[in-house]
Amino acid sequence: MKGRVRVVAAVAAIVIVAAGAWLWATAGRESTDDAQVESNVTPIAARVGGTVIGVAVKDNQKVDAGAVLVELDPRDFDVRIEQARADLAAAEAAAQAARVDVPIASTTTTSNVTTARGGVAQAKAGVGEAQAGVEAARARLTTAQAHLRETEAEATRTARDVERLKGLLAKDEVSQQQFDAAQAAADSARAATDSARSQVREAELGIGVAESRLAQAQAGEQQAHAELSTAQTAPEQVAATRARASAAEARVLQARAALKQAELNREYATVRAPAAGVVSRKTVEVGQVVQTGQPLMALISLDRPWITANFKETQLADMRPGQPATIEVDAYGGREFKGHVESVAAATGARFSLLPPDNATGNYVKVVQRVPVKIAIDEGQDPEHLLRPGMSVVPTVYTR
Repeated sequence: MKGRVRVVAAVAAIVIVAAGAWLWATAGRESTDDAQVESNVTPIAARVGGTVIGVAVKDNQKVDAGAVLVELDPRDFDVRIEQARADLAAAEAAAQAARVDVPIASTTTTSNVTTARGGVAQAKAGVGEAQAGVEAARARLTTAQAHLRETEAEATRTARDVERLKGLLAKDEVSQQQFDAAQAAADSARAATDSARSQVREAELGIGVAESRLAQAQAGEQQAHAELSTAQTAPEQVAATRARASAAEARVLQARAALKQAELNREYATVRAPAAGVVSRKTVEVGQVVQTGQPLMALISLDRPWITANFKETQLADMRPGQPATIEVDAYGGREFKGHVESVAAATGARFSLLPPDNATGNYVKVVQRVPVKIAIDEGQDPEHLLRPGMSVVPTVYTR
């Protein structure tokens, strides 16, 4: 009986020692098998559409940054470049002509204003002269009318003298010489009256001519004012000319941008590797017509892989960036790589799923969540580029 007690005590002691050793060995470290290798995967897509005339790579081929991957037929792009250059030349010529028009318009409009002001002054002077002519013609008419009245009165008096002397001549009370003198005076008065009437008619006609000239002068003055008003729109005309010049300059910029875009499209016809990596998932072949944005292949970068480890939220209490870690890779028989914690994700993986869980639906069941932790591989750990994205690994983080 005592022997059995000793055996049980010995076994218990061994179990306790083993448990203590295990706890001591695993203390201050966290591990998970929910982890894999990650790396930059760059999708290569066509930036322009066209016909493929050359594919310079194969699947799983290593390429350097800037290496030619795919070539598209460049002839369509060359034609667009020539057309863009012609459009640019036409726009520059139009802009040059518009720039020349600005000083011409400024000078012309200034000269037109000066000329129009001179025309207004000349027209006003002509109106004043015509008004003076009308006044002079009216004065001549007044003078002629007064002279006519005088000559008519003289003609009436001399005619009466002739009638009176005619009776006296018959009675031999006056001499024939006296009668002839009176008759001559009457004839002279009648002639003077006719001449005065002619002068009145001439003065009346002169008034008509002067008034016609005044109307013409006034019309000329109105036209001169209209021309001055038109000429005084010179600032607006110059502004419109400058606006047309600015629009022409803008068309030049548009044409230059179109030429630059055409040249860029010509460059895009040659698809190059943006970085060094391995070609994967190549879907393009010679003769294929591709569209803008169509995927052609993927480029996997193997230079700086990292580990995405999905630790349980209960394992993150002591985990911090910078802590050392080891990574066992299943593909290489558990080969171990060294690294360190670079960062801890800001949310659990479930929050980024297509249908994230909503615990406010009334049927809440507590589930331990997993939080992605990024573990960087230390420099010089993978010179042969053995780690490939998607490989399963078992990382262990030393939290103490």
